[in-house]
Amino acid sequence: MKLHVKLMLANDRDEEFLGGGLICLLEGIQRNGSIHQAALEMGLSYVKALKILNRMEREVGRPLLIRHKGGAERGSTTLTPYGACCVKNFAVMRESILRCAEKAFAAFQKTCGEISPGP
Repeated sequence: MKLHVKLMLANDRDEEFLGGGLICLLEGIQRNGSIHQAALEMGLSYVKALKILNRMEREVGRPLLIRHKGGAERGSTTLTPYGACCVKNFAVMRESILRCAEKAFAAFQKTCGEISPGP
């Protein structure tokens, strides 16, 4: 048996808007300088990626991306300092929560023993 922890941020209406998937998308943009390329790496359409990113920006009330239009010079996208901060600190928060969860899980297993899945 092992522990799985899902970390999501939600708005006041309890609608999730930030989790591991969006962080992966932002990391892809950071790495590639392109929403399109980051979306392809994740198996998302460009339009779906844009919808996800636009929703996140609406929810946090701040821009995450600096978008440079395409054309002859080909467009590019970079993270704003706030967007880069979100990526970095989400990872820090996730690691901290996972460490705490692993300790709690070890205590659970010590108290309750190993739980085997049913047939």
